[in-house]
Amino acid sequence: KQWYQRRVALRPGFEFYVMASLEEPNDSCPLIHCCNLKVFEKERAGRNTGIICTIGPASREIPKLVQLIEAGMNIARMNFSHGSHDYHQQTITNVREAEKMAKPFGNPRPVAIALDTKGPEIRTGNLKGAGEGYSEVMLEKGKMITVTVDKASYDQCSTDLLYVDYENIVNIMEIGQLIFVDDGLISLKVKEKKDKKSLLCEIMNGGALGSHKGVNLPDSKVDLPALSERDKGDLKFGLKNKLEMVFASFIRKADDVKSIRDVLGKEGDYIKIISKIENKEGIENIDDIIRESDGIMVARGDMGIEIPAEKVFLAQKMIIAKCNLAGKPVICATQMLESMTVNPRPTRAEASDVANAVLDGADCVMLSGETAKGKYPLESVQMMNNICKESEAALYSDQYFFDIRRYGNIGLGSLDPNTSSGRVIAESTVIAAVDASFAMKCACIIALTTTGTTAHIMSRYRPLAPILVVTRNHVVARQIHLYRGCFPCMFHEEREPNTPWMDDVEKRVNFAIETGRNMGMIRGECRVVVVTGWKSGAGSTNTVRVLTINEEGKYNKTEI
Repeated sequence: KQWYQRRVALRPGFEFYVMASLEEPNDSCPLIHCCNLKVFEKERAGRNTGIICTIGPASREIPKLVQLIEAGMNIARMNFSHGSHDYHQQTITNVREAEKMAKPFGNPRPVAIALDTKGPEIRTGNLKGAGEGYSEVMLEKGKMITVTVDKASYDQCSTDLLYVDYENIVNIMEIGQLIFVDDGLISLKVKEKKDKKSLLCEIMNGGALGSHKGVNLPDSKVDLPALSERDKGDLKFGLKNKLEMVFASFIRKADDVKSIRDVLGKEGDYIKIISKIENKEGIENIDDIIRESDGIMVARGDMGIEIPAEKVFLAQKMIIAKCNLAGKPVICATQMLESMTVNPRPTRAEASDVANAVLDGADCVMLSGETAKGKYPLESVQMMNNICKESEAALYSDQYFFDIRRYGNIGLGSLDPNTSSGRVIAESTVIAAVDASFAMKCACIIALTTTGTTAHIMSRYRPLAPILVVTRNHVVARQIHLYRGCFPCMFHEEREPNTPWMDDVEKRVNFAIETGRNMGMIRGECRVVVVTGWKSGAGSTNTVRVLTINEEGKYNKTEI
C-alpha cells in the first residue's frame, strides 16, 4: 500500500502527524476508526494483552500446564486462600517444568508465578456434621439466625447458627446493617446485639450455605490488619521459591503495601507487589495505593458486594485510567468468563466484558475458577486469547499515544532533569521510538534492557507495534508479562568480558529478529525500531535506530 503523512490538529498549537493509507478512508478520530473496522477479516497474529490463569485441581498437572502455556497463559496465579504449602510447592515445581517444555513459538517462553495472599478476609466456620457428608444447608428468607464469634461454634454452623472468624464484628456492626455471605448470595440484616459475642439477624436473601464461605461487611470499616501471621508465612514461602510477584488481597491504604514490603525485606525487593482493590476504602485511597504499588488489580468479585453493582464498571474505568497515566500495570479480574467453568462457550455478555477491559486499557485479564476448577480450562484460555486479539483491533492507538504524552502524570514535565536525568533521557528516547514506529509502520520495536525499565516506559505509550524485550535476566523476562504489548526474549548467551559493546548489541538484535520471525511479527521486507543504551548496565538507554529487514531477515549492519 502507499502511505502519506496526514496532519491531525486537535486544537490550535497541538497537532501531530499520522500515516494514512491512500487506499483506505482516513481514521481521523476514534469514531471513524471504529466505522472502518473489518468484522470478518482474519484475526491478528499477535496478542498484546497478558493472560493470567489461576492454577488449581483442573490445571496443575504438567501436561495441562503445557497446553495452557501454548494456548496463551503468561502468568500462573496460585491462590493461597486454599491449599497447603506442600500443595503449592508441587504446583510451583509443575509450572517451572511446564515452562521448559512448552514451545508456543518454537522456543520456551518465560512464565511468571504470582502468589495471591489470603489477606484480611472474613470467613464462616464449618457446617455441623460436615465430616458426615453434610455439604450444604438451606437458609430460608425471613427466618432468624444467630451470628457468633464464639470459637466453640466453629464446627456447629447450621440453619440457625453461623460462626464467623472476625472477633470485632459485634462491636462495629449497627442495627439495620447488612452482612453478606458467599459473594453476596446470602444476605443477613442485623436486628439485635444479643451479647458481646453474637448478633441476631434476619435472613433477607436465603440460599445454600456451605463451609468456610467468605463474608463481606459493606456498611462497616473493618479493622483487620493488612497481613495476618498466615500471610507473613506465605510471603516468606514465596520468597524462598523466588516467585516473581505478589497479588496482595484487600489493600485498603498505602500503608498496607508498605507492610508487605517490610516482610519481603531487601531480599524480596525485586518482587512486584500488585495491590488488589476490592472495597470502598481501597477505591477512596486509590491514588496513594497506586503510588506505593508496582501495579493494581481491579478485583471485581468482592468489589461488587462492597459497592453497588452498577458502580463497579465506573470504578474499573477510573482505576484503569489512573494506572495508565501513572505507567503502572493494571489487571482486570473476576468472573470474566465465569460460565466457562461448566460450559464450553462463554455468554455474549462475558465476551464483551473481556473486550471492554482491553478497550479500557487493562494490561492483563485474569481467569479464576475457569482454569482452577472448571471443566474447560484450555478452552477458556483459547477463548480469552481470541477475544483479546479481536478487541485490540478496535483500539485507536494514535490518540492514546497523544493523550499519554500530554496528560501522563509521570511524564517529562513532572521530572527534574537535574535529579532525574536518566529517566528523562530514557523517556525521551522511548517517545521517539514509539513515534517512529507509528510514522514508519514498523513491524515491531526491539528493546534491549537490563532491568526492564525501558520496556515498562515503552508499554505506557501503547505503541501499535509489539515490543520484543531482550534481556538476560529471568526475573525481568517473566515480570514483563505484566505490561501490555511486551514479549520477553530470554537471551541466554553471556557477554564475554572483552566483547565490544556494539558486537553484543548486534547479537541480541539478531536474536530478537529471529524470535520475531518465529512469532510471525516480522514478515517479508519491513522495518523495525531498535532501542538500546550506549553502554552496558541500567540507566544508559539513549539510542533509537530504524532497521530495514529484507526477506531473509537480514539488515544492513552499518545501520546499527
